[in-house]
Amino acid sequence: MKSIYKYTFMLFVFLFGTLMMAEDITGEIVVFHAGSLSVPFAQIEKAFESQYPGTDVIREAAGSREAVRKVTDLGREADVIGSADYTVIENLMIPEYTEWYINFANNEMVIMYTEDSRYKDEINSDNWYEILLRPDVEYGHSDPNADPCGYRSQIVWKLAEKYYKVDNLYKKLADNCPPKNVRPKETDLIALLEAGELDYIFIYKSVALQHRMPYVELPEQINLKSTKYADFYATASFDVTGKEPGEMITQIGQPMVYALTIPNNAPNLQGAIAFIKFVIGPQGRAIMEENGQPPINPPEGVNIEKAPQEIQDFLKGGAND
Repeated sequence: MKSIYKYTFMLFVFLFGTLMMAEDITGEIVVFHAGSLSVPFAQIEKAFESQYPGTDVIREAAGSREAVRKVTDLGREADVIGSADYTVIENLMIPEYTEWYINFANNEMVIMYTEDSRYKDEINSDNWYEILLRPDVEYGHSDPNADPCGYRSQIVWKLAEKYYKVDNLYKKLADNCPPKNVRPKETDLIALLEAGELDYIFIYKSVALQHRMPYVELPEQINLKSTKYADFYATASFDVTGKEPGEMITQIGQPMVYALTIPNNAPNLQGAIAFIKFVIGPQGRAIMEENGQPPINPPEGVNIEKAPQEIQDFLKGGAND
C-alpha cells in the first residue's frame, strides 16, 4: 500500500512540475526556418503549442541563407533559426549573432517530377542527365545564394560529371537551365512543377515525400546523403555570396546536416530553449522521421558550451528520453 501511495505522490509531483514548467513558457516564439522544414515544423508547432498552451509559434519559411540574413542583414529579431545546412550558421552568424548550434537531422537530393512530366516513364538514376538535356525538357533548382538546396544542386551536377564520366556535363546542365527556372527556395519550385512549367526540379527527398510526389533517386555517390562518400563529395564545390558585398564563400560538397540555434538577441529566450528541446526530443524526432528527414540521434552540439545551460543539460541527458 505504501508503494502505491509513493508512486501516486511521485506521479503528482511530476505532473505538477510539468504543468508549472508549461506555465512558465509563454508568449510568441519566432522561428525563421528553411523551406524544407515547413511541413515537419508545422506539425511540431501544433504539438508544441498543445504542450505549452501559453505560447504562439510564429514561423517564417525561406531559403536558409535568406532566413539567416533576416537577422544579420535586416536586423530582425528571431528566437530560433532552423537551417538546412549547418555551414550557413557557421559562415553567416558565428560569432556576431550566435556562438553555437545543434545538428539535428539529415536529408538527400532527388529529382522530383509529376505524372505529366516529359519522359517520366524513361528517366532513372542512370540516364536522368540525358533526359534533362533533351531540348523540350524544362528543369529548375533554387537560388544558390538564397538556399542551400540551390548550391547543393550545383554540387550534385559537378559530382555527376565525375561519377558518370561525362565531359562538360556540369556546363551543359547549367547552360540549359535558364534564370526563369531558378527560384529563391526549393519549395517555390513546386508550384511551377505542378503548373507544368517545369518537368523536373532538384529538391530534397523529404519534400518529395511530404508532397507525395514521384522522384528519381540519385546514386549515393552524388546525392549528398552518405558519410561513406564524404571524401568524394568534398571534391566538388560552389561559390556563393558572403557576409559582405563582393565577398564569396566556397561551399564544399558534404553530407546534408540540418542545424538549430538561438540568435544572441532572441526576445523570448525561454521559449526558444523550450522549442529547441522539443524539436530534438523524442516527439520532435518522431515528427522529423515521419516526414522523411531522419533525425540525428543523439543530436550533435557544436560549441555547445556557449549555449544556454538548459540546452547543455538537455543534450547531456534528456534529449534521448
